[in-house]
Amino acid sequence: EGATAICHGCTGKGNDQVRFELTVKALNPDLKIIAPWRIWDIKSREDAVDYANAHGIEIPVTKKELYSRDRNVWHISHEGMDLEDPANEPQLDTLLKLGVSPEKAPDSPTYVTIGFEAGVPVSLDGEKMSGLKLVEKLNELGGKNGIGLLDIVENRLVGMKCRGVYETPGGAILYKAHSVLESICLDKETAHFKSHVAQKLAELVYNAQWFTPLTESILAFVKNTQKTVTGDVTLKLYKGNMINAGVSSPYSLYDSEIAT
Repeated sequence: EGATAICHGCTGKGNDQVRFELTVKALNPDLKIIAPWRIWDIKSREDAVDYANAHGIEIPVTKKELYSRDRNVWHISHEGMDLEDPANEPQLDTLLKLGVSPEKAPDSPTYVTIGFEAGVPVSLDGEKMSGLKLVEKLNELGGKNGIGLLDIVENRLVGMKCRGVYETPGGAILYKAHSVLESICLDKETAHFKSHVAQKLAELVYNAQWFTPLTESILAFVKNTQKTVTGDVTLKLYKGNMINAGVSSPYSLYDSEIAT
């Protein structure tokens, strides 16, 4: 784009500032980084609302509803207000944006069948579709059934604990289905070692170390493990639960005659 600087809206307390800035420095260390939250005199969400109102900037929050939310196609996170006290139960009926609480989910289950090729999800209920469309559709189906809710106190890279509620309906379904398929496609030693590697890869990604030799090497290992992770997984979605309802693969290592 010919840019000389990158400006981001991250606060000085979050992880995303580190992820953005280490990525920028890895790809173009000459770019200047501008982070208004770290240099201006706005110190709170309330101050930010006042500033936006004074300058005619439309924002989706008010002082009465000041949750901090980050949203993309993969998930949405909720932080702030009553959630800042871990003793408070999340008020899901008013908090959630992508779905409903398990109590509000339908009384009858929804079945989904996800097709994978070499570890990559490529179809839903027999229909080929792009990854984007697949995630969007699973977000819809998972949200209706109260899938993918997480109430967590995370250990932030910058050194503090932070409580948040996450909605990841489509991602949770894909993660579960992929794990079920791997259970019949991966040999024991590979599966066990891959779980150790997954923990390290998660730490690297969380800590903004995507563009590093170690991440590149681990991704090459993971890709190699996925050569035979091809098949179909059916899950039953019911009131926040994802229940195995069948798995098959042309590369399955499960032999019923031996197992009987």
